[in-house]
Amino acid sequence: MADADAIIVGAGLAGLVAAAELGDRGRKVILLEQENENNLGGQAFWSLGGLFMVDTPEQRRMGIQDSQELATLDWMGSAQFDRPEDAWPRQWAEAYLNFASGEMRSWLHAMGLRWFPVVGWAERGGTFATGHGNSVPRFHITWGTGPGVLRPFEQRVRAHVAAGRIKLLFRHQVDRITMKNGAATGVSGTLLAPNTAARGRRSNRDATGEFELHGASVIVTSGGIGGNFDLVRQSWPVERLGPPPERMVAGVPAHVDGRMIAISEAAGGHVINRDRMWHYTEGVANWDPIWPNHGIRILPGPSSMWFDATGKRLPPPCLPGFDTLGTLKAILASGYDYSWFVLTQKIIKKEFALSGSEQNPDFTSGKWGEVIRSRVLSGRRAPRPVEAFKENGEDFVVADTLEELVAGMNRVADSNLIDVAEMRAAITARDAQVVNPFSKDTQMMAIHAARKYRGDQLIRTAKPHRFLDPANGPLIAVRLNVLTRKTLGGLQTDLQGRMVSADGVVVPGLFAAGEVAGFGGGGYHGYNALEGTFLGGCIFSGRNAGRSDIVA
Repeated sequence: MADADAIIVGAGLAGLVAAAELGDRGRKVILLEQENENNLGGQAFWSLGGLFMVDTPEQRRMGIQDSQELATLDWMGSAQFDRPEDAWPRQWAEAYLNFASGEMRSWLHAMGLRWFPVVGWAERGGTFATGHGNSVPRFHITWGTGPGVLRPFEQRVRAHVAAGRIKLLFRHQVDRITMKNGAATGVSGTLLAPNTAARGRRSNRDATGEFELHGASVIVTSGGIGGNFDLVRQSWPVERLGPPPERMVAGVPAHVDGRMIAISEAAGGHVINRDRMWHYTEGVANWDPIWPNHGIRILPGPSSMWFDATGKRLPPPCLPGFDTLGTLKAILASGYDYSWFVLTQKIIKKEFALSGSEQNPDFTSGKWGEVIRSRVLSGRRAPRPVEAFKENGEDFVVADTLEELVAGMNRVADSNLIDVAEMRAAITARDAQVVNPFSKDTQMMAIHAARKYRGDQLIRTAKPHRFLDPANGPLIAVRLNVLTRKTLGGLQTDLQGRMVSADGVVVPGLFAAGEVAGFGGGGYHGYNALEGTFLGGCIFSGRNAGRSDIVA
């Protein structure tokens, strides 16, 4: 006898969305999670809450002209689908673009989601119109950040729990998907010892027993591999990006370990595009860590100068906020696994944001007063979390003179790679372009272009100024590490979220959604992400699985 119509493995955003949709249909659902209840919502809780949406009122109010056609051109130019197995990912990308330019905003708005009025411009590209990047700003920051995105889905799920339609079971580690006559019929695994660890903290794996559950469908929503450096290195695309970094920082908790991927493969699922992944180049060690090797990403504006480990300026399009994977490749080609931002206090105040809900308490509060106090009325100081990193972070150097700055950079890197004369020459040449409206410096041209967008001019891009003028100081350098984050490939699925086997046949009763499915189809991003498409992909793929006319 079945314990439920559907068993969902993983209580992150995709799992919550699928459970909420199934509950709305009156289905009986068991939602399993290996961590404790503090971790309900998974990685989405820690996010900035950015959503990729197209042709929205927020965009139009900021003077942004967008369309599904332009978004499709950008997506396909970034994805560069080039493999036979990209058939389902391409269909998922097309379906998401239709959703993101159609009912996505109104559907979420009806659930209570609201967005910061200034739309962010992430992944700007920097090559040709047919290549990677967003032609216009599309990054919609949710009021309340990640917790604000999760809230309506958690509320829906808890209402179904109260009604007896959904059961939440924590500390249940799935070890096997049960198959009978080629169809999924349930799961079995290990009961883990209770723990009271705070959200994101490492938990024990002490076994206290076993469990077995039966259901008409199994939906895997267990996330990616970013917390498992061994799996990251095994999948690393050496030929495309160069050798994997020796040193990385973790952008996700340790329990994001990818263990359900192999378990799903053993049940008949098929992973495609395993070598496609998304790791950031602007990671800094968290001075107040929550999980092991905890890193935070800097979300930079366009003005910081970017140097490799030896002090050579990175070439375009390796500019802050333009081309993540292109910059990652250039950094690794230097022979080192880190790089440097060099900037001023004026830039860090206006342009530095830190990724994550906990690093943006003003946005997370959802209160205008908090945002104004933090970002407008703070004088010369950056927002409090940024200043805390500047004062306490091991990767930050602050100095009044360039000689002191370079000495600090070499001290942090435990090397003598950077020569003060060479760096002075590079910065002096850049400073000479500040008063030139016809600058030949690509970065200066990008800054001028950014300031033509009202949102960037207001809150995101500092007015051009000379770095070596003491009035703009102090000078700041930040060592940037590779930060693990997202799996772009994953379990192949059709548009209903059903897993598709290696021979192209649907596996009855077996579904996947969220990052474990490459956010849809086994990798709907292709080779590159446009940002806001991770949370968006979890929502869309979870919804599709929960609404499938086959599931349950």
